[in-house]
Amino acid sequence: MSADADPPTAVRWVRAAQGGDALAMTRLLDELTPYVGRLCAPIALADAPDAAQEALIAVFQNLRNLRELAALYGWVRRIAVREAIRVAQRGARQQPAELAELPAPGSPELAVDVRDVLDRLSPEHRAILMLREVEGLDERAAAEVLEVSAGTAKSRLSRAKAAFRKQWTA
Repeated sequence: MSADADPPTAVRWVRAAQGGDALAMTRLLDELTPYVGRLCAPIALADAPDAAQEALIAVFQNLRNLRELAALYGWVRRIAVREAIRVAQRGARQQPAELAELPAPGSPELAVDVRDVLDRLSPEHRAILMLREVEGLDERAAAEVLEVSAGTAKSRLSRAKAAFRKQWTA
């Protein structure tokens, strides 16, 4: 659960939710919603709320299938990333933005420009960059989340970085 959650309590919530306890489901929803939102936002962009909702629905529809309770967050991450990609592809939104001159490192303008470039990448490229650079997963773990081979994840990461560089200098 979150860094503040007591793991035995989290396990009790999952077990109780698997047994149909509505209060435990509510507590899990409260705990998972911010995490799922952070995962979906950089991938699904404007459709992130829809992606997060779809991911949370999938989590709760499949919660009874979760056998390894300690793997909750990895399992949720996999579902959220997959749903974010699916929703982003369905929306097929690519919002071009004009880049002005480069702002100073650390400035708010730089963060906005980086976000503009990321917004123009494909959902698959945003997903691999988010998993590697934000979540800190290695290529093997990112490949598992995306349900692709390690070689595919490595080449997708390379293409994503190249696409980012190309958009950045455009």
